[in-house]
Amino acid sequence: MNQKTYEATAPRKLAFIGLGVMGYPMAGHLRRAGHEVTVYNRTSAKADQWAAEYGGKAAPTPRQAAHEAEIVFACVGNDDDLRSVVLGEHGAFAGMQAGATFVDHTTASAEVARELNADAAGRGLSFLDAPVSGGQAGAENGVLTVMVGGKAEVFDSVRPVAMAFARAFTRIGEPGAGQLAKMVNQICIAGLVQGLSEAINFGLSAGLDMKLVLDVIGKGAAQSWQMDNRGKTMVDDKFDFGFAVDWMRKDLGLCLAEADRNGATLPITALIDQFYGEIQRAGGGRFDTSSLIRRLRHPSAD
Repeated sequence: MNQKTYEATAPRKLAFIGLGVMGYPMAGHLRRAGHEVTVYNRTSAKADQWAAEYGGKAAPTPRQAAHEAEIVFACVGNDDDLRSVVLGEHGAFAGMQAGATFVDHTTASAEVARELNADAAGRGLSFLDAPVSGGQAGAENGVLTVMVGGKAEVFDSVRPVAMAFARAFTRIGEPGAGQLAKMVNQICIAGLVQGLSEAINFGLSAGLDMKLVLDVIGKGAAQSWQMDNRGKTMVDDKFDFGFAVDWMRKDLGLCLAEADRNGATLPITALIDQFYGEIQRAGGGRFDTSSLIRRLRHPSAD
């Protein structure tokens, strides 16, 4: 892990719910920044492991983790997972005291963000939807990009704390805006990866040294993060890292559902979602999203 420089902030009492590949290091950065952190994870052994590694505390329920916390962070799988750790007798909202803030880093729907924001307001709580971009490496190195929806004054109070795991923590607009911005992000990535897949496959079919070609065109207008970080591994047919196809399909499903609601047309995104479905059916659900090139280079695998 790269050395992270933490902004000087007064120690706060925090909770973090969900210790997956993103949440585990994010919570760790909060602890390293000097905050008191209590964690909850559905698999309790993971929470115990985190507590032992970072010197924090583990709680048996979201409610107990959130008890007395000034800010509760969460990063879970989807809308239903989010509701399960937030609502109900053992959910985080039940344990939070008036004036506390819940910050959701799950990539979820704008609809659930607005729903939970309204529920939080009725309890005297604040809510921010704050999905992240940067992948596992970004979480581990504390350089995530965070897109936030919610009230400006709540955002301002959380930002200094969240910068422990972020390089950018930006308010986009009202509740739900963070999730909508993340959808824009995923639509862009899907198109970029498909274009890069077609280009690399074309170059290989033409007999070019594609690693050399990528070095050359990466200095021009075709350059992108995907090209810099995934281009050569795509040439090498290596996909056992990064953001999984299963997760991308979940995210693109959110994009397509939101487009149905707001009237936007996403023809390329819908097509690429089908391509990712082919990768899943071929057993590549846990491959990195750059594996789109496999359906071009190995069509028999479909």
